Amino acid sequence: MLTIALIYPELLGTYGDGGNAVVLAERARRRGFEAEIVNVGVDDDVPDATIYLLGGGEDGPQRLGADLLRVSSFSARVRDGNFVFAVCAGLQLLGTSFCVEGDDEYEGLGLVNAITSRGETRSVGELVVRVDGRALVGFENHGGRTTLGDDVEPLGRVEVGRGNDGTVDGFRTPGLWASYAHGPVLAMNPWFADKVLARALGRELEPLVTIADQLYDERVGALAP
Repeated sequence: MLTIALIYPELLGTYGDGGNAVVLAERARRRGFEAEIVNVGVDDDVPDATIYLLGGGEDGPQRLGADLLRVSSFSARVRDGNFVFAVCAGLQLLGTSFCVEGDDEYEGLGLVNAITSRGETRSVGELVVRVDGRALVGFENHGGRTTLGDDVEPLGRVEVGRGNDGTVDGFRTPGLWASYAHGPVLAMNPWFADKVLARALGRELEPLVTIADQLYDERVGALAP
């Protein structure tokens, strides 16, 4: 059973990132896997799951989400090997610290060596990131500037938009993948959804061709430099 835990959708669901869970579950089911989505509310314990999803949110909800996760079993489960895919605010709170409400620095979960400060301007618009030789397309809306430690690999290199800092986007560790791309990003990038799914399942997947591939190709043609 593939269990997809959507963490605090009432806090970290501002930009429709909960759609990432739907995409993963459906692409798994079409390949014959059993899959379930578990919505983890603010009053719920964090369950064991194959993959945890964190989405985007505003400053106050992001800070509350970090507080709740800090006293939950989430970090221990991640350190035990459970996989996480995070977007935007979810990306930031996994790091060492992030800024909220102006330049106030706030403690993150410390699961990855990354610090997010306030950028000089807010980034709102299309985002294209080169990941493993392919274009990851999405939409960004954030005021953060994320600096990765020397030991942290970025998810990919920015070609359009800003991502972390105008050069790279997100990060990728053995147990944590993250991006600033909304969309939902896994709906817009079926090839990348399959990479996330394969990583979570720990196996190679058979190809799955859907209308999403055509839409992806059209968007890349319109956006990629």
